[in-house]
Amino acid sequence: MIITGYFASVLIGLSLGLIGGGGSILTVPVLVYLFGVEPVLATAYSLFIVGTTSLIGTVPKYREELVSVKTAVIFGIPAIFAVYATRAFLVPIIPDPVFSIGTFVFSKGMFLMTIFAVLMVFASISMIRTKKVEKSDEVEQDKPIKYNYPMILLEGTVVGVLTGLVGAGGGFLIIPALVLFSKLPMKQAVGTSLLIIAAKSMLGFLGDISHYNIDWLLLFTVTALAAAGIFVGNRFSRKVDGEKLKKAFGWFVLVMGIYILLKELYFK
Repeated sequence: MIITGYFASVLIGLSLGLIGGGGSILTVPVLVYLFGVEPVLATAYSLFIVGTTSLIGTVPKYREELVSVKTAVIFGIPAIFAVYATRAFLVPIIPDPVFSIGTFVFSKGMFLMTIFAVLMVFASISMIRTKKVEKSDEVEQDKPIKYNYPMILLEGTVVGVLTGLVGAGGGFLIIPALVLFSKLPMKQAVGTSLLIIAAKSMLGFLGDISHYNIDWLLLFTVTALAAAGIFVGNRFSRKVDGEKLKKAFGWFVLVMGIYILLKELYFK
């Protein structure tokens, strides 16, 4: 299982490099089911892995002028505060077990994995659905960006709380928000979302250091493999039909999400 886990770690970065997202949705299941990491700790590890690989993925996007730093700051501030507060204060006070009915015990780990599985299902639907490609992306690139501040604040906070709870980057929520509320072209929204994910994930991880004993060797190994994957993914991204790949990956995530729900709730 360890060897499979290392291979899956490369896939985390490969997905981010190829389709600009999705890698973070794999991280927690890989850590829990292949490396045997306890679910609550896995969400903490995921923040570091996702944050580091997203930061690496941001570099080529920035060089191509596909990152709006101002937008990342405006959206990222509420998200960063929310994810840090969630990891530092909310997650530690979640009771374990959350509740029990007769012989059924709903543990803290089951609670977080269930939320994660539901998030995977919603993420898969957003990837499977066929979206119309905006032909005006290049034209809109030079237009001034208009911000819907109240909605950006709300969306950033919601994404931050979800990231803090389950350790996923939330790119499938961030990208539509940037397109709708900041009027960013799709390609620029993808690049900007990577910077936002990197910042809030890494700062959220700082809220965990004092709460857990970190296996740094495992954490750095998985992160290094994911980073290698994102370099490979970036290289092949121009040669692969991104929309078809995203849809196929969406079906894979949907199956994984349903599997986790069944495993946690029925076959524990």
